[in-house]
Amino acid sequence: MSCVVPDREATDAALGLAVRAPSVHNTQPWLWRTTPAGIQLFADTARHLPATDPHRRSLVVSCGATLHHMRVALAAMGWASTVEYFPDPADSTHLATIVTTRRPPTDDDIEMAGAILLRHTDRRHYIARPIPVGHIRTMASRVAACGAAVRQVPEQFLPRLAIPMRRSAAQHATDRAYQDEIARWSGPDRRYDGVPSRNAPAPFPAGEIPVRTFAEPALRDPSDHPDAAQWLVVGTAHDDRLAQLRAGEAVSALLLTATGLGLATSLQTEPLGLPDSRKEIRTGLLHDCAHPQAMVRVGWSPPTAAPLAETPRRPVAEILEV
Repeated sequence: MSCVVPDREATDAALGLAVRAPSVHNTQPWLWRTTPAGIQLFADTARHLPATDPHRRSLVVSCGATLHHMRVALAAMGWASTVEYFPDPADSTHLATIVTTRRPPTDDDIEMAGAILLRHTDRRHYIARPIPVGHIRTMASRVAACGAAVRQVPEQFLPRLAIPMRRSAAQHATDRAYQDEIARWSGPDRRYDGVPSRNAPAPFPAGEIPVRTFAEPALRDPSDHPDAAQWLVVGTAHDDRLAQLRAGEAVSALLLTATGLGLATSLQTEPLGLPDSRKEIRTGLLHDCAHPQAMVRVGWSPPTAAPLAETPRRPVAEILEV
């Protein structure tokens, strides 16, 4: 079946949703190009974070998330899509080409696209309310459809997760290059990217599993109780660039599914940039059966939690080449 490329208006509308995908430090490290052969996705390596993400794993996972967001947006607009991964061996930044054909959207397509508008990274505490097993299974099935797997960390294994999380946080606290990078990509003055102070809560108290902290946090956390988030680890059988890109798609599918189920989520990758911590998570939680690519806190926001402010996004004109 031949490719029929959406017009500029449709492409801009789809990209308006695709750019809402989560990314490491909200760097949005992607570029898009429209051609008669399809919609092309490139990694924007100028936005690489060498101290946070030395192996560019999180950069590629981030690009996988926007790739999935783009396909979800297109599907809701009546465009079915297939993906050719890494189509140009001479250009490692050319991650994917989306080939589109006309197809009426389904109810699921529209619901998933709607979840893009509702999803926010919520770094605050979650309340102690069980997540139904059916919700976990639904998220796992969506992840599996993207070629990855997800493992819910059992409560008795949370101390195993806490060790590499605390070690990586302690190591980064004394890493000048890392702290400078955080300062450049967060704070009160972020307009188009990065993590603004209004979306960053204060560090979690000692004794809890730490999450990444950002400069000048100003988000009020309404919960006075310890964090009761469930932790999910997204892993892949391989650890090449294709596996990392597919893991990003899986993360997007997980987050949008969780949002549709009414759950709050927060993507966490801090220890995965450090080889020893990543190996400890692979061995201690995935039993060396998969490579950890991302972790997600998932749970229920307190009823008193204020709505989160929108995080800034790059203009479509800045990331699209026609």
